[in-house]
Amino acid sequence: QSKFTLLRDTRTDGSFLVHHFLSFYLRAGCKVCFVALLQSFSHYNIVAQKLGVSLAAAKERGQLVFLEGLKSCLDLLFGEEEQPGQPSPLQFLSGSTSDLRALFDFVRVSLTPADGDSWKGPVLLVDDLSVLLSLGAAPVAVLDFIHYCRVSVCCQLKGNIVVLVHSNEDCEDEENELIVNSLCHHSDLILWAEGLATGFCKDVHGQIKIIKRLSLRQAAEQDLVQIYQYKIQDRNVTFFARGLSAAVL
Repeated sequence: QSKFTLLRDTRTDGSFLVHHFLSFYLRAGCKVCFVALLQSFSHYNIVAQKLGVSLAAAKERGQLVFLEGLKSCLDLLFGEEEQPGQPSPLQFLSGSTSDLRALFDFVRVSLTPADGDSWKGPVLLVDDLSVLLSLGAAPVAVLDFIHYCRVSVCCQLKGNIVVLVHSNEDCEDEENELIVNSLCHHSDLILWAEGLATGFCKDVHGQIKIIKRLSLRQAAEQDLVQIYQYKIQDRNVTFFARGLSAAVL
């Protein structure tokens, strides 16, 4: 409980980690608010079905609150309100405001327990945070949004937050790297998926660095770092130590 997990990918697609956490928390009986800015609901639903979870059923029973960012952007830009009388969570796109307060209010209302709720704990899942910068949000506004979500979800509601960000150390996108570095300093756990420096391999799709931020809790402690390689299959992901893939053995 009360953990902030950062999913970071470089030279590869780390979305398989998002699908894992989404299906994991739904199977665990948690209340999930999924801010999906990258793909449509049908895309996530198809992948979740392969993992044995129905997002449509989770929405119907009130376990999953799904914000389809692509649809919300179109509705807002073309003047169509999702629900009449209620502001869009992505209200900053209209230019009337520069902060992400509407998006935070959406998350807070979605995860605040209602009378009769029996869910084990609230979870905020964001895929992916870098899209907010592409839509015109300022880095300070994005960091403020995450800060208030941590206070609300992690501290007050004793829930968890999982956020995906893209990063490219060779890129000149200073705003995105500012977001990535700031979140790394405040994360309890970092899962960093990286593409292979040697290029494509059919038996190894990349490596994942697992960083447990022990120094965040105790200043004298060293962060625990573990590195594995992985191969993505149709319904699961295989992890193994470096040098022990089928391509080597």
